[in-house]
Amino acid sequence: MHVRPRLLIASAVLAVLPAALTACSGPPDRPAAPSRSATAPPSGSASPTPSPSATLTPSAPTDAPTPTAASASPAAPVKAPAAPPAPATRLSLTAGAPAGGLTLVRGGPAQEFTVTVRNGNAQVYGHLLIAFQMEPLTGEPGDLPGPDASFVLERRDPATGAWHAAELRIATDAKPAHLYTGGDPLARDAVRTERYRLRATATGPTGSSPLLVYAIDADAAEGTPADFEHPGHLSLPLTTRRIL
Repeated sequence: MHVRPRLLIASAVLAVLPAALTACSGPPDRPAAPSRSATAPPSGSASPTPSPSATLTPSAPTDAPTPTAASASPAAPVKAPAAPPAPATRLSLTAGAPAGGLTLVRGGPAQEFTVTVRNGNAQVYGHLLIAFQMEPLTGEPGDLPGPDASFVLERRDPATGAWHAAELRIATDAKPAHLYTGGDPLARDAVRTERYRLRATATGPTGSSPLLVYAIDADAAEGTPADFEHPGHLSLPLTTRRIL
């Protein structure tokens, strides 16, 4: 067996191979690309170590409206307009009789009537009393002379129901209010009703003369205007006749 010719062929091939490699590698001034190492990476470095990821913090939108103090605080409540003050009112005085007036007969029974006081909101009275006055009757032919007090006035006590004598002034002049005494308190807007009765004695003059009724402020000082001295007044028709 001949071995030498194969060795010669192998030697010829090895001699030509470097030149061929040099021709394929390109010009000498351009470095060849580094060859990838076929050596496996060391144990534990096969997978690349992940780098920590950056955390994204959301930022507030720049065009969001900034709340103002006016929008943050609630609107102030609207106050209702105050009610106008009530108009001032004054005391009033009324009287009630069965036929709108009194008709008496000498020596006959008494007739009842009422007097009502309605106070206004302008004043409080400490002592308010009801006063009565009439002018003297001129008389008619055939009248018999009577006593000086030919009429008897009485007031009913609301607490006991008893009748007590009340003053009836018979004169042509007016009595000043500051000369009166007595009376009861009367609050604002208070109402008070009193019962009276009047009778004529058996003898005395006859005729017609109105019965004057006054509400007197007994606390009024001297010189007080008349409208404040007696804030209420009225006249009740009165006719007196004798028995035929």
